[in-house]
Amino acid sequence: MATKIISADSRTRSSISIFIVVGLCCFFYILGAWQRSGFGKGDSIAVEMTKSGADCSILSNLNFETHHGGEPVATDDSESKPKVFKPCRSKYIDYTPCQHQKRAMTFPRENMVYRERHCPAEAEKLHCLIPAPEGYVTPFPWPKSRDYVPYANAPYKSLTVEKAVQNWIQYEGNVFRFPGGGTQFPQGADAYINQLASVIPINNGTVRTALDTGCGVASWGAYLLKRNVIAMSFAPRDNHEAQVQFALERGVPAVIGVLGTIKLPYPSRAFDMAHCSRCLIPWGANDGIYMMEVDRVLRPGGYWVLSGPPINWRNNYKAWQRPKEELQEEQRKIEDIARLLCWEKKYEQGEIAIWQKRVNAGACSGRQDDARATFCKAEETDDTWYKNMEPCISPYPDVNSPDEVSGGELQPFPERLYAVPPRVASGSIPGVSVETYLEDNKLWKKHVNAYKKINKIIDSGRYRNIMDMNAGLGGFAAALESPKLWVMNVVPTIAEKSTLGAVYERGLIGIYHDWCEAFSTYPRTYDLIHAHGVFSLYKDK
Repeated sequence: MATKIISADSRTRSSISIFIVVGLCCFFYILGAWQRSGFGKGDSIAVEMTKSGADCSILSNLNFETHHGGEPVATDDSESKPKVFKPCRSKYIDYTPCQHQKRAMTFPRENMVYRERHCPAEAEKLHCLIPAPEGYVTPFPWPKSRDYVPYANAPYKSLTVEKAVQNWIQYEGNVFRFPGGGTQFPQGADAYINQLASVIPINNGTVRTALDTGCGVASWGAYLLKRNVIAMSFAPRDNHEAQVQFALERGVPAVIGVLGTIKLPYPSRAFDMAHCSRCLIPWGANDGIYMMEVDRVLRPGGYWVLSGPPINWRNNYKAWQRPKEELQEEQRKIEDIARLLCWEKKYEQGEIAIWQKRVNAGACSGRQDDARATFCKAEETDDTWYKNMEPCISPYPDVNSPDEVSGGELQPFPERLYAVPPRVASGSIPGVSVETYLEDNKLWKKHVNAYKKINKIIDSGRYRNIMDMNAGLGGFAAALESPKLWVMNVVPTIAEKSTLGAVYERGLIGIYHDWCEAFSTYPRTYDLIHAHGVFSLYKDK
């Protein structure tokens, strides 16, 4: 069976590596990059592999039997000419199909509806390859990329002016420099995180997964990485041009997203910590629905950090140029909703406040009599794709003792990476047992070892941002785990098993997504994409 790949002048992240595990062989393809300077590193690897030929025999442990039904059909090669996709026009260099600015402005501003996902109709879809901006170069390797991004890769200077005094980003010659500052931490993220670590166990592996709402250029997440904490950062595509694009160019996990009317695309009880640093989300509005959504995705025992308005309004209302009565009422609502959610306030100093979610419902018995305490259906807490948020409280899973952690206690990271996730141990995922989980781990260790024989630089630091399009239990990401890289574990919404909760319980991050639509990211933001069983999953879609 011959396979042809036709690539027009195109560009995704300098040179993007794609592992496709489907059909007759593990096909490793590095897509050539369109740029004036010619080949990137990935292209030269592809050329050498083409010359030598990829030896699929080293992948004998993989199952390459076809999953497609029906009898084989003879085809006429003369009639099966491959389709050639031409480059799009240069105005599409940063095109994000489901967060397109012009389309967004046709939707209501109320509750940020216009900043949510609005994908193009069939007739509006592009059938061309997104080009890179002129002069695009391979991003710097990590950790240099945390602090420097080539100007040509994201040529937008507006934040250097708008956030100049806050130390977000500076333009220096042909690069952007990221000093590590933020609106609430102009002296640097490290000092800010140290302050949080005086209350939250950030440094011992207890806190591993974090959610940053309204992340800016994701400096908080960038500086957490050296403490072995991985943050899922999100921000809308808005007038702060390219903030998520900058984050990904830096090698920091991020997606385009917003707290609006739709549930966040993450499972319940996913994050050890959630964070808002002047993120402009009206936490007290709409009956507390945004705090209820944070509560849904926050693990029992997890922490919520709020820094900036309205915290410490008494001393700051003049600087914020807001009426003190308005700020006082805003904080009163937040405190009231936190009590309804049964969060315990652990800290308030300066402009930072920290709450901790209780480990189980035992300490929350009083809210059963509160008329405002409407509870969501337990079976719907992980059903998120295009589902509206509702002003209801996600129920805790049942426990057998007052000290038991609802949903199961997690080991510190990195031990939790290969520990049996509580969702698996409890049988909460139909069709997944402890035995199948352990076998899946063994299988992916073998697969990744086979990949490394084909591509010897897979864990060298050359690939920083990696995506697994059909992550299952996260075995691929676990086998690759390294401070040199991170993996976005995508669980398709049509997958037979809902496994993303178990992925998070391993200390990994990921997202729900339907591959019939565009992903919530900018062009050129991933270095390596892994596709296992994706085409079989979507073959009738």
